[in-house]
Amino acid sequence: MGDLLANIPENLQADLFSMGKTLFSAIIALIIGFMVIGWIVKFVKSIMSKNNVDKDLQPFLASLVNVGLKVCLLLAVAGMFGVETTSFVAMLGAMAFAVGMALQGSLGHFASGVLILLFKPYRTGDLVDIQGNVGVVDEIQIFNTVLLTPDNKKIIIPNGTVTNGSITNISGQGEIKVVMSYGIGYSDDIDKARTVIQQVADSCPHILHDKEVDIFVEALGDSSVNFAVRPWCKSEHYWDVFFYMHENIKKAFDKEGVGIPYPTMDVNVVNSN
Repeated sequence: MGDLLANIPENLQADLFSMGKTLFSAIIALIIGFMVIGWIVKFVKSIMSKNNVDKDLQPFLASLVNVGLKVCLLLAVAGMFGVETTSFVAMLGAMAFAVGMALQGSLGHFASGVLILLFKPYRTGDLVDIQGNVGVVDEIQIFNTVLLTPDNKKIIIPNGTVTNGSITNISGQGEIKVVMSYGIGYSDDIDKARTVIQQVADSCPHILHDKEVDIFVEALGDSSVNFAVRPWCKSEHYWDVFFYMHENIKKAFDKEGVGIPYPTMDVNVVNSN
């Protein structure tokens, strides 16, 4: 080994020693740096949890802190090898611009995801109507919002589409009215039909019985007298009330002899003989 080193010029030996020392220092810096970053991220998560920061926002902010600190660490390690960090940052900026131009649609969805997390038009668990797509918010991702429909379908909507259209948060207030409409025949008794509807509403376990149920005649249709029925319930019981009322009002109308009109056709046969 000594003979091998003797054959290497002294200046090259010094350079190799210096490079090895720098490499060793860089490896130690990376190991310690990643450990410290892990502690910082855990600390940030605990602070957000103690201060009741929105649960949808916590993982996003923690990932930003994690990525930002790791980029700073890599820049610092690059500086240990004599790399000009200013030129390195400029190169990263040019690369980011090129990628941004290629993925400007995705970046738009990313920006929309940030807006949704900040302004909170809806939260995880809310029942929403996003441009005709009705479902419970299962997950708010950086690029997409995931809805679960009542029949257990998963709808993935790009966040850019969400923020560029109308959003109806059906359950965002905690308590909501379930809007329904039922028709009876013109020959049927309006007061009797209203009583039957009220009885069905009183029997529904999910309706808030401390609040009045709206039962009004909303229209005189072509073949029916139409009632608007709007009971109150907890947001999470919206579909329970909706389906319960439809089924049991039909049963109650049949039992009480209240007719539900349906389209009919009169056919007149003319005998030419």
